[in-house]
Amino acid sequence: MASKASAVWTGSLKEGKGTISTATGVLSNANYSFATRFEGADSGTTPEELIAAAHASCFSMALGAQLGGAGLTPDEIKTEAAVTLAKTDGGFAITKIALTSTAKVPNATQEQFDKAAADAKAGCPISKLFANNTQIDLDAKLV
Repeated sequence: MASKASAVWTGSLKEGKGTISTATGVLSNANYSFATRFEGADSGTTPEELIAAAHASCFSMALGAQLGGAGLTPDEIKTEAAVTLAKTDGGFAITKIALTSTAKVPNATQEQFDKAAADAKAGCPISKLFANNTQIDLDAKLV
């Protein structure tokens, strides 16, 4: 299965603007710009915000799968991802992704949860995408 999205950019880097759309229509001409990406403007998205959403959702699903494999069914898994874009010697790069997750899992022991969380981090396809070139931190709590 291939997921599809498209982006259109017009103009120069600083003064230009773009839109992002997904084949499913979840995003339809969502705005992005230099100002949203580098200056903190709040009227649009950024590629890093989209990666954060992808990683948070991927990790939550992977954690649910790991817990299910251990015979546990979570009531709820909440994950936030913070993607850091920084200037490096080689130009701008995603240097860190911080995952913060809380899960309500009836009958889970701390040991079962910790193993499931570590395995989810290692097995999530988005984690795998960044594993060899980006620091990925995980703060997972059983609540």
